[in-house]
Amino acid sequence: MEAERPRRLTVYIRHGCHLCTGMTQALERLGPTLGFDFTTIDIDTEPDLRARYDTRVPVLAADGAEICYYFLDEAGLRAFLQAGS
Repeated sequence: MEAERPRRLTVYIRHGCHLCTGMTQALERLGPTLGFDFTTIDIDTEPDLRARYDTRVPVLAADGAEICYYFLDEAGLRAFLQAGS
């Protein structure tokens, strides 16, 4: 039987952003428990992303949907993960 793969989340960040640091630290703590992993993408490396997110970072997203921004919405994240199970 194949082990279930963790969900993959994306966090759109900007380097030097204290809110971004806070969200990624919280996600690192919750990932093993909730069964997800994540990657970060610096919006300043792509003009389209910078135009889309600019001052609204960090943004947590997965499967084309935004889960939350600025601060981690743990209840929203849990609901998103549960809905996708």
